[in-house]
Amino acid sequence: SGSGFSFVDKATGLLMGSSQYGNFNPDRREIEIGWTFLGKDYWGKQFNAESKTLMINHAFTFVDTVLFWVDENNKRSQRALEKFGARRRPNLHKRAEADLKATYRVYEIHKNAFP
Repeated sequence: SGSGFSFVDKATGLLMGSSQYGNFNPDRREIEIGWTFLGKDYWGKQFNAESKTLMINHAFTFVDTVLFWVDENNKRSQRALEKFGARRRPNLHKRAEADLKATYRVYEIHKNAFP
């Protein structure tokens, strides 16, 4: 997407993970945050929420809705987004790209509902 971010642990200088924006829809004023990878040492800690908060706050300077597409089998990520306040859209979704066969749950956070 040309808009990826790397997250570095200030204490160690080690790469913690990365995430990026994608699928910007100016007509609907929404963008997706995804393709997120976090090193296993950082799972279950505040780093995922901190990075998402930074990216969401930045996105809300130019959109009203942030989307997250999560594989329907990735329960850990679904729970993390629900704890974060994202609301799940009711249906399962498929990507338009032919090479991606997975089914996804789509979560959203609206600008007027984010602290």
